[in-house]
Amino acid sequence: MSSGMPRRTKIVATIGPASDSPTTLRAMIAAGMDTARISLAHDAMEPTIERMGRVRQAAEAEGRIVGVLADLPGPKVRAAAFPEGGVTIAQDSLVELVAADDGDGSTERRIAVEHPPLLSELLPGDAVALGDGGLRLRVRDVGADRATATVETGGWAQGRPGVALPPGRTSLSSPTDTDLRYLDALCEAGVDAVAISFVRTAEDMVRVRKAAGPDGPMLVAKIETQEAVDNVDEIIGVADGVMVARGDLGIRCAIEDVPHHQKRIIRTGVAYGRPVITATQMLESMLRAPTPTRAEVSDIANAVFDGTSALMLSGESAVGLHPVAAVATMAQVAMRAEREFDYGTWGRSLGRQQSVEVVGAPAGVRITAAVSAAGWRAAMDAEAAAIIACTNSGATARAISRFRPTAPVLACTPSERTARQLSMAWGVTPMIVDAQGTTDDIVWFAVKSASDRGVVRPGDVVAVLVGSPTDVEPVTDVLRMVRVR
Repeated sequence: MSSGMPRRTKIVATIGPASDSPTTLRAMIAAGMDTARISLAHDAMEPTIERMGRVRQAAEAEGRIVGVLADLPGPKVRAAAFPEGGVTIAQDSLVELVAADDGDGSTERRIAVEHPPLLSELLPGDAVALGDGGLRLRVRDVGADRATATVETGGWAQGRPGVALPPGRTSLSSPTDTDLRYLDALCEAGVDAVAISFVRTAEDMVRVRKAAGPDGPMLVAKIETQEAVDNVDEIIGVADGVMVARGDLGIRCAIEDVPHHQKRIIRTGVAYGRPVITATQMLESMLRAPTPTRAEVSDIANAVFDGTSALMLSGESAVGLHPVAAVATMAQVAMRAEREFDYGTWGRSLGRQQSVEVVGAPAGVRITAAVSAAGWRAAMDAEAAAIIACTNSGATARAISRFRPTAPVLACTPSERTARQLSMAWGVTPMIVDAQGTTDDIVWFAVKSASDRGVVRPGDVVAVLVGSPTDVEPVTDVLRMVRVR
C-alpha cells in the first residue's frame, strides 16, 4: 500500500465543552475527524440539537462530509454528584452505598446511587465499579437503608460517574423510555446515526428500529455487557453498525477477556458488512498530556490490524486539553498501521457475507453481496485504480468495504444523509452526485466525478458497482469494468 494513500480507518470524536466552539470543530475536522459523536448521557436534547448544527456548519466550512452519531444514555446507573473539584476515595477504606434521595450528593465516605432498587439488587461479595472501572468496591453487608463496601481500588471521583452493578441482576433494560423520547427528537432533527447503550439482545435493537421507523437513522449497537457478547451475532444481524464499548465491557466482563472480545466483535461485524467502532481510553493520557503513551499508540495500531472500521475518542476530545492534537495523533497512528495491514489475506479469508444467511434475507441483499464480492476480486485482478459504488442507501459501499480492498472506494450517492452515514465506513470516500435516470448515465457520471476529483486518470481501469434506478427493490446487480478515457 502506498504511503500516499488516504487514511482508510475512520475517526469518531466525541464533542463536549473542550471541542464545542466552531473554531475547534473546524480544526478537528481538518485534523481528521470523520464523524462527530454527541453523548446524551450528560446533555439535554436542545443543546444536543444545537451542537449537531454547529458540527454541520463546521463541516460545510471545511468542505468535508462529516456524520453525526448521537449516543443514547441507556439504563446507565450514576452516582449523585461529588463535591466540586472531586474527592479522593482511599484504598481499603469503608464506604456506604445508599439509594439517592432528591438533593443527595456523594462524598468520599457515602456514595449516593441514583437507582431506587439499589439495595435489593446487591448481595455481600458483589463487586461495584465507578466510572470506567478505576474505582472498585466490594460489598461487605447489605442493610435496610444502606450497604457497606470496602474500597479495593481507590482513586479520584468527580462529577456523576457511572456505577456498574452486578450484571444479570438489574431491573433496567434498554431502550429506556427516556431513550425513546430522545430518539423521536433525534429522528425529527435528521441525525445520521444513533448508538444504543447497554444492548443485551437482538430484541432490544428491534424495539429501537420499530420506534425509529423505516426512514430512521442508522442504529449502532454498543456491545458493553457479557449478555451482548454472548448474543453478538444476533445483535449485529439486526443492527446497522456496532461499537466495541471497552470501558463498560471491561467492568462487566473479565478484563483479560476484553482484547479477545474486541477481535471477535470486529470480525463478526465486518463479516456482516457492518461498520465497527472501537472505543474507550484509546488516548486517555491525552486528557492532560500533549502526546500519547507508547501503549496507547500500540492499542490504536492493533485495533487497525484487527480490522476495525473506525476508532473513537471519548473524553480526550470532549473534555481534554488537546482535542485537536488527539484527533491528529489518532489519524497519524492509524495511517502508519494501515501500511502494514494484510489486505490480501483479510479479503480472501472473509467468506460469505453473513447478513445474507439471516433467515428471510431479501434477494436484493444476497445479490448485492455476491456482486460486491465479484467486484472486489475483479478490481484486484485488473489492478483497478478505484472501486466506485453507486448507492442510494450506502449498502453497496459497505458491502465492498468489508473486503478492505487496496483500491480506493468511492461511494457516489444523491443522498446527503447517506454520504454522512458512510463517514463511519472503512475506506469509503462519499461523493454527492445528481440522481440519474438510467444505469448507463449513473456509471458515466460516477466515473466522471472520480476523474474530476483526480482519483482516476485516463487509461486507468475502474470497477463500478451499480443497480437499476427503476427497480422497486434496491439491488446492486451490475459490475462494470471501465477504462477511463
